[in-house]
Amino acid sequence: MPDLPNRPRYAARLNAFKLGLPGKPTVADLLDRAGQVPGLDAADLNYPDHFEHHTPAQLSTLLAAKGMALNGLAMRYYTDPGFRLGAFTHPDRRVRRAAIDLTKRGLDALSEMGGRIMTLWMGQDGVDYAFQGNYGQMWDDTLKALIEVTGHNPALDISLEYKPNEPRAFALLPDLATNLLMLKEVDRPNTGITLDFCHVLFAGEIPAQSAQLTARHSRLLGVHLNDGYGKRDDGLMVGSVNPMQTLELFVELARQNHDGVIYFDTFPDHSGLDPVQEATTNILMANRLRAIALRLKDDPALTAAIARQDAALGLRIVADHLYR
Repeated sequence: MPDLPNRPRYAARLNAFKLGLPGKPTVADLLDRAGQVPGLDAADLNYPDHFEHHTPAQLSTLLAAKGMALNGLAMRYYTDPGFRLGAFTHPDRRVRRAAIDLTKRGLDALSEMGGRIMTLWMGQDGVDYAFQGNYGQMWDDTLKALIEVTGHNPALDISLEYKPNEPRAFALLPDLATNLLMLKEVDRPNTGITLDFCHVLFAGEIPAQSAQLTARHSRLLGVHLNDGYGKRDDGLMVGSVNPMQTLELFVELARQNHDGVIYFDTFPDHSGLDPVQEATTNILMANRLRAIALRLKDDPALTAAIARQDAALGLRIVADHLYR
């Protein structure tokens, strides 16, 4: 495998490494196991879940001991049953305030650990029934919350990760366009988008196009790689179902000179896979596809074929690289 310029760090879903461990594994146990994966040199932590038994300083020490960098933190509201009807969209003002204050504490922990990106996936903010939600009020409440959260520490980036549904039947911010509209109203420079490959497919979008539109109208702050069949959040290994679309996404990232962390949001527990071997395979697939993408991004024949929308020629050119 040739050296990759601006090679991104790789991170993985830390909770995936619980599989096969006895009892209630600690964050230290999960980092121990993640550290067995060659090339896995960054970590995302969930707030407040992963801070239940450790201070930010202790977690920084654990990461350093494993030679891992902190990619960022991700807020987890859904683990609190009090947020079942929403966090930023809850009908009770006191619950919304609790969600905002929890997020601020997460940002303080992120700052203390020297991190930069806080990812917000607001899957609990939505509706399950017609006539359940006041859509305008829910939008305004989310807008006010995001303005307050992004203003808490402007040195930190706030990244929105979208998903059409689950756990709610309909998410308030289900797709890229809706998230970009929200960020336009938030109007803060320290905001952006996290693209999750499965979520993008689930939303009926093209990953490469979503990455291009994100860079055009906002900032691409996070890339979660996985794969699936577009019907749900399958969380399968990278390139296992849609290698062509994964490759096209890598070509777009290469054209953007994106050098951020690639985070593997995959679920080995669904099939009982060894999480160390699964993460190792993700890195192998990502490296191979990214190496091909670097050869294709400036390929004149492919560029010309795309300019003519010549799908047959484009497929042959890509196949020559992908299926050698």
